[in-house]
Amino acid sequence: MTNVRLIRSPLLNHAEYADAAIVPADQEVIFLSGACPLDRNGLVVARDDIAAQTRQALANMDEVLSRCRVGLEDVAFLRVLVVATEPEQLGAAWVVVREHFGDHEVPVTLQGVPVLGYPGQLVEIEPIAARSPR
Repeated sequence: MTNVRLIRSPLLNHAEYADAAIVPADQEVIFLSGACPLDRNGLVVARDDIAAQTRQALANMDEVLSRCRVGLEDVAFLRVLVVATEPEQLGAAWVVVREHFGDHEVPVTLQGVPVLGYPGQLVEIEPIAARSPR
């Protein structure tokens, strides 16, 4: 069962994501640090491939979500940062994110940035999730 209720405005016609998420007051809110496209050795993968870096960042995000005992359906908000100067570069990350989240159309901000923390890093994903207190 999800701990998040997604809200859509019928007056807005836009991309495949909710306009808001409501987390009940009795839930724990989990703020994850940015998931980076790092392998098990701490190295950036696929230095020139936004889609491959997005897949790795999502896999790393999934690992942390699992350790917090939540799933994708518990993500209430997502920020996707992409080193980009053109909308198409943002779109390369977006396609992978949408596929990964499936039917859970979490509210999201997709943002182009000039640089991220690791040399060669093109993508970082920042989720906020919710869970029932344990």
